Amino acid sequence: MEQHVADAYQRYHARMVATALEGYAALFAGDPHLWFITGLLHDLDFEKHPATHPGESLRWFKEWNYPDDLIHAVEAHALGYNGYSTLPRTKLAAALLATDELCGIFYAYRKMNPVRYGEMKAGSIRKKIKDTAFAAKVDRATIYTGCEHLGVTVDDHVANVITFLGNFE
Repeated sequence: MEQHVADAYQRYHARMVATALEGYAALFAGDPHLWFITGLLHDLDFEKHPATHPGESLRWFKEWNYPDDLIHAVEAHALGYNGYSTLPRTKLAAALLATDELCGIFYAYRKMNPVRYGEMKAGSIRKKIKDTAFAAKVDRATIYTGCEHLGVTVDDHVANVITFLGNFE
């Protein structure tokens, strides 16, 4: 990640998503290392190749013989972007899809309300999800689609991510 991602926000976002996915790994009996690394690397090419993201990453991951579950999750998280239409087939892919954009809402909310992630109120976050003017670039549809494929409600997903990010800084 240090080689491909220079932007401080992108690094922060990657760690945030990775932490949330590691939490989901525990809920779904997944490999916490794989889920964390998937979250950490999901936007590896975004900074340098936004118009083709995650195409470069997918190529690199295949060349580097990364696990198929990681590759599928990274591809599926791009649902609706740059021509990608792969739906999540695994819990890991669904968790990444549901979590990636939600972390953007959490981050924006925290900028306005400087409270620790673990102290956020689920109801406040749910209101921000419904308010499309708030963090307007966040794609709410991918959150909903990810939750559907993950088998959790948006309410439960928000509560889970609050818990998973409890001590995240």
